[in-house]
Amino acid sequence: MAQPLDRPATYEDLARLNGELRAQVLAGAIVTQPAPLPRHSKSQGSLRHFIGGPFDDDDGFGGPGGWWIFVEVDVQLSRHDIVRPDLAGWRRSRLPHPGTIRPIEVPPDWVCEVLSPSTATIDRVTKRALYAQHGVKHYWLVDPEARTLEALELDRGRWLELGAWGEGATARIAPFAELELELRRLFLPPEADTGPVPER
Repeated sequence: MAQPLDRPATYEDLARLNGELRAQVLAGAIVTQPAPLPRHSKSQGSLRHFIGGPFDDDDGFGGPGGWWIFVEVDVQLSRHDIVRPDLAGWRRSRLPHPGTIRPIEVPPDWVCEVLSPSTATIDRVTKRALYAQHGVKHYWLVDPEARTLEALELDRGRWLELGAWGEGATARIAPFAELELELRRLFLPPEADTGPVPER
C-alpha cells in the first residue's frame, strides 16, 4: 500500500518509520507490504542457502565464491527509489566493504524477488523496469504459488528471457551457472503448502 506525502519520499523518510515495518520508496512514494507467508519465507531462505552457500559463505572454502548475497537490505537506486529486494547479490569486486552501509548505493549484479499476491505486479512491472534502468544485470522471479522460477538478463538496456523452470526441473542459471539448482528444493513440499484440512 502506498503512503502519500506532500513531496517525493527519500531514504530519510524510510528511516523515520517503525523499524518493524517492511517498506520501500518507489517513484517517490512509500510502499509498505505485509509480512511474508511461510511459502514465501521458505523460497527466500532456500535461495539464500543454495546460492549464498557456495557463492558467498564458501568463498575461500571450496565454493566458487566472489559474491555477497544479502537478504532484504536497503538499496538506493536513486534519491526517490529505495528498494528492499528479497535477495540481492553483488560481485565483491564492486562492493568490497558492505558491512555498515545503509542504504547500499551500488546497484546489485543480481536481484531475486519472491512473488506474493500483494507484490507480484510491483515486482513484474515497476521493479522490472527500475532494475533495467539502473543496470541490474540479472533478475530472477520466483513464484512459490506457481512453483516456478523465471530468469532475465539485461542486454543493452532490455531484458532477455533466459528461461522459465517448473519445480521438476534442474537447471544451471546465470549468473550462478556453476551451480546445478534443483527447483523443487526452493518450495515447500506440496502437502505442506495447503491450508489446514477442516475437521469433519
